[in-house]
Amino acid sequence: MDGVREVESVSRSIIDISHEFFDEIVHPLLQREYPEVTARTAFGLFGHGSEALGMDDEHSRDHHWGIRIDALMPADVSTDRRDEIMRTLGSHMPETFRGLELGESTRKGAGLAPDTLESFLSRTIGIDHAPETYLEWLELPEEDIVHLINGEVWHDPLGAFTAIRERLGGYYPEPVWFRRMGHWCRYQSGMGTYALKRAILRGDDLFATLAFAQTLQLTIQLAYMLDRTYFPYDKWLYTLFRRLPRMHERIGALVEESLSPTASWQDRLELVERMSDVVDETMVEDGIIPAHPKLTGSPTSGYRLQGAARQGARGDQAGDPPLGPDPLRTLRGRLHRPHRHGQLARGPEPDLLSAARDRLFKP
Repeated sequence: MDGVREVESVSRSIIDISHEFFDEIVHPLLQREYPEVTARTAFGLFGHGSEALGMDDEHSRDHHWGIRIDALMPADVSTDRRDEIMRTLGSHMPETFRGLELGESTRKGAGLAPDTLESFLSRTIGIDHAPETYLEWLELPEEDIVHLINGEVWHDPLGAFTAIRERLGGYYPEPVWFRRMGHWCRYQSGMGTYALKRAILRGDDLFATLAFAQTLQLTIQLAYMLDRTYFPYDKWLYTLFRRLPRMHERIGALVEESLSPTASWQDRLELVERMSDVVDETMVEDGIIPAHPKLTGSPTSGYRLQGAARQGARGDQAGDPPLGPDPLRTLRGRLHRPHRHGQLARGPEPDLLSAARDRLFKP
């Protein structure tokens, strides 16, 4: 293999190489052989995989890595027709492209992963359309929204997939954003700092380790929310956290200090409480909750973000149309994972943004 080409393939993102492969090899062939399908198909590289986030590196290449083109074909294109298209592409492919052997691809040498828009949406976010109601928004797994808006789309003549990406890329509607902030403040407190302090008081290093990790995860996810950015799955949570436009600068140093191997459990608890202070101050700054007195804490309980929120955001809740029940009540009865929080949000939709804002942190 040519040394220059090999270096190029390792140093460049597979998105760029796949885009060139599509423009130079695949698209001209499809235009010639299947113009009617090509005119109704969206092509790009998006969905699952580190490469769709532009995060592929030398450690990404041991499985499912290579030149890749994701294609969302019309639903009326039969499976047999898709198989025919794949065979045609495979019979016209070069052995290598930009120094990469096409045999390294997971797509049988054709570099194409065909699907339909409805199937891709259903498999990724659980519905076959863009969210239309607040409840549908709440039930979307946040990490999987990332799989719809990541990567690149190079060809979408009908514009349907592009329109969905743009709608999701505009972030949550404000009532949904407020509700999620309220949920995550409770998670970060009840399953995070509260649990961490109890573990430390009882000398339970295993539980303290688990609670500390969960506290950091939830705090960093709150940082994404405050910067109105969808958080990715855990593998890239910290890496992309460092790219946030505002919140990394505010709590990044505290996170890194808490991860120091020389930090004691008490050090870590104090650091996550300082992170909670910053999150709380930012919510006040952003108008999510009004200004309120600083909480003094408790000898046996960790800092509780929802406590600060309740002090500052009770308001007049008469006639408040809820997005769903208080998740703390559900937490008392059963284990509840944050990525399943949409199951707690069933109920009438709010008519007013102010109603969602006022009841966000209702005790």
